[in-house]
Amino acid sequence: MPDPTKPSPEDSALDRVLQLVQQMVDETAPNRHYVITPHTSFEKDLALDSLSRVELMLRVGRAFGVETSPAMLSEVDSAQDLLRFIGTTASRQPRASSALDKAPTVGVPDHAQTLLEMLEWHADHQAGKVHILLIDEQHREQEIRYCDLLDDAKMVATALLQGGLLPKQTVALMLPTSRDYLACFFGILFAGGIPVPIYPPARLSRIDDQLRRHHHILSNSEAVFIVTLAEAKPFARMLQAKLPGLMSILTPAELKSSAGFLRYRPSRDDIAFIQYTSGSTGDPKGVTLTHANLLSNVRALGKVSRVSPSDIFVSWLPLYHDMGLIGAWFGSLYHGIPLVLMSPMTFLAQPSIWLDQLSRHRGTISAAPNFAYELCLRHVNDALLSSLDLSCWRLALNGSEPVSATTLASFAKRFEGCGLRYRAMTPVYGLAECSVGLSFPVLDADPRIDSISRQLLAREGKALHPDSADAADTIKVPSCGPALPGHQIRVVDDAGFELPSRCVGRLEFRGPSATHGYYRNPKATANLFHDGWLDSGDYAYLAEGEVYIVGRIKDLIKRGGRNLYPYDLEQAVSHVRGIRRGGVAVFGSNDPENGAERLVIVAETEIQDTKLQASMRRAVHEASIDVIGEPPDDVVFVPPHWVLRTSSGKIRRLACKAAYEEGRVSHRFSMSWQTTAGLASRAVAARIATMARTTGRLAYALYAWVTFGLLTAILAPAVVILQRPRQGRRIAHHGSQLLVRLLALQVSIAGTDHLPSGPHVLVVNHSSYLDSLILLAALPPVPGYCLAAKRELEAHWIIRRFLRGLGVLFVDRSDISQSRTEVDSMVEALKRGENILVFPEGTFTRNAGLNAFHFGAFMAASKANVPLVVAGLRGTRLALRDESWILRRIAIAFEVGEMLKPTGSDWTATILMSANARKLMIPLTGEFDAAI
Repeated sequence: MPDPTKPSPEDSALDRVLQLVQQMVDETAPNRHYVITPHTSFEKDLALDSLSRVELMLRVGRAFGVETSPAMLSEVDSAQDLLRFIGTTASRQPRASSALDKAPTVGVPDHAQTLLEMLEWHADHQAGKVHILLIDEQHREQEIRYCDLLDDAKMVATALLQGGLLPKQTVALMLPTSRDYLACFFGILFAGGIPVPIYPPARLSRIDDQLRRHHHILSNSEAVFIVTLAEAKPFARMLQAKLPGLMSILTPAELKSSAGFLRYRPSRDDIAFIQYTSGSTGDPKGVTLTHANLLSNVRALGKVSRVSPSDIFVSWLPLYHDMGLIGAWFGSLYHGIPLVLMSPMTFLAQPSIWLDQLSRHRGTISAAPNFAYELCLRHVNDALLSSLDLSCWRLALNGSEPVSATTLASFAKRFEGCGLRYRAMTPVYGLAECSVGLSFPVLDADPRIDSISRQLLAREGKALHPDSADAADTIKVPSCGPALPGHQIRVVDDAGFELPSRCVGRLEFRGPSATHGYYRNPKATANLFHDGWLDSGDYAYLAEGEVYIVGRIKDLIKRGGRNLYPYDLEQAVSHVRGIRRGGVAVFGSNDPENGAERLVIVAETEIQDTKLQASMRRAVHEASIDVIGEPPDDVVFVPPHWVLRTSSGKIRRLACKAAYEEGRVSHRFSMSWQTTAGLASRAVAARIATMARTTGRLAYALYAWVTFGLLTAILAPAVVILQRPRQGRRIAHHGSQLLVRLLALQVSIAGTDHLPSGPHVLVVNHSSYLDSLILLAALPPVPGYCLAAKRELEAHWIIRRFLRGLGVLFVDRSDISQSRTEVDSMVEALKRGENILVFPEGTFTRNAGLNAFHFGAFMAASKANVPLVVAGLRGTRLALRDESWILRRIAIAFEVGEMLKPTGSDWTATILMSANARKLMIPLTGEFDAAI
């Protein structure tokens, strides 16, 4: 019989969990007393931020011997939740490694001009080789081969084309790391679109900020689709409500289609994707990166890092940022080396899995920001060290945020017994405006660390060694190496004059990886370029040809003739007891009275007791004096989660400064009932707005068809009865112009004054049933044009009488025996003084692109020896697609182009005229050549 006084195993586990929670609260919010129950919310009641919750999960995992999963980070918000996961999470067991294909690579696609050619090359040469080993949240492994990725991408591309995607339109990709993300990225490219990676919503407490930033990105990029998870659709709908150009929200499951024939082929100079900067210094800007930019960068990085067939890349970096997308994925894809890929949430839930995967799969290259190395130092316990073999890890790349020399040394020292060498620690520098990489250290050497005087740096802007061994006056700055091959770097002063070695100035660069500018942002693009050089936005200095990064230009604080950089001070203040680590922002703010710049420190804390805050303020002052030699002008304590960050974790100092100057520092970002209610009301409002817009579109389409029907009923009988083409064309011309006005269609017409006065053939692309209406309205009714139409339209006597009343010539596209006769009929019409209007494609489809030409129009022009005029329609396909009755108000353009004269009357002359007309027509259509 069980002893009722003895606690059950469930009660003992709960007590232990509550102890761990209490310990975490005591550390993050000392001197605050909470009553912690099994249902107390970690975020709302205890104000534990994301990093604190990560730390708690890791401690619980160690205490109970269970794997910490990403689901725990997103779903656990109380001790009771933790207890449930402890009971369902499997204990750590050795996992058998999936053997990566050790077959040597067959080479690299040296001649590839685009990302698509890069993938197709590997699919042709080593289709069955494993490209990616995807590790999911349960640590299960999924092999993705080159042929798998190509097949998946083509299915997505076909579905997007069927959904109406046109060449060079943008598609937002809001997916986590997954096979779907990989397939959708390349699927967008194969469909002719431009991917715009954005991060999925992370925290509801920041929903307002996330909505604003995502709205800015989607508005600027003019995305027509969002591809996201079904769970994220409510968030996406809130965005859609304010973005009329956003046509649809799709899930990967809706993009599964049988692969069709994909005709669009981008060129090396086309935009491959738009990388939106993290926005740490303002609203995100869309960096346009071409296929040529990206391939130049991965080739240069491969050369300096000496990538070989024996390399294996291991990455958990997010695929919506350049280091994970370009450096890890595209770099591995180009060089044909396996990529072991995890999601960032998997790493944050259990940092040791990164090192474990490196050890088990013999990873040789991996990259991460500095904080990831710090996280491993704190959370990889000694018991795991004996099972790790990191002797294979030859490049431990550290970049994307300031690199700490202390972290480099500490990490190498901690894992030295696992075979890791100090020289594997590799600080690197890059930025989205240069694709990803700009400088890279020389290999086979320990990291080069420069010790410079803090005072000389602040007062004179010079990176010189200190006169004494005073540790307080010494800053250790890691070298990020020289510029990549084919790229150039210089350091200039504010006037643009180049500075000598060890003088701090603005880092500028140029090279084949550099962007051509920001998407739809000419002002920011103009500020980016200085005499052919691009401004990195960073302060740096050069020494012996190598780059040393000092700080962000926009974060610089000028005070009393000194230049202060916030990063070191933020780190020091973060160690003050009671202040949340990483929750500190340092910035300069202009004094409204005298215009001088004041030094402001904003620090997150849970402590509200005024006496304790006074003690903390003294400690902050002391830390400031230790680091920069003087106290701050203002120290502001704010609630947890106040300091704004980018999706990559960088502190948004300018946004914090703006909030400080606007008096918004006391606002608490928590999921209170007001926030929850506001979010719910916004979701309802978004749904109502979406429904209203959909209803409006349907109502407009119905109005358009009713108006068309009424006008046709009024005007068509006169055309049918008269059977006089010249009068019929006048009626149709004025009726079409009236219909365009009644429907409020935006139609621009150019070049019609260049039409010849004598007989000629006019050829126009065919995209929609709307084409004939626009041409009737745009072209002069006198003498007008005989339209060549398919003979199937003769089947109904009313339609036949109406078209004959307009002077239409009927042709049979399917009967080859009649083709010569129909050409002769067009020649006869031309000799009578008629003009002929022909759609040389013969028909149209939903999919964009200029299809193959029939040769009748060109042969008729050659035989009759009359000029052939090339014209183009844009926008009609979007306004009224094939297989759809929904008319949309899209800008439509009709432009008359150049005129061609026959060079003969034989077949060779016909073919030549057709080819020349095609070259002239493609730019007028705004689409691509689909006949290639």
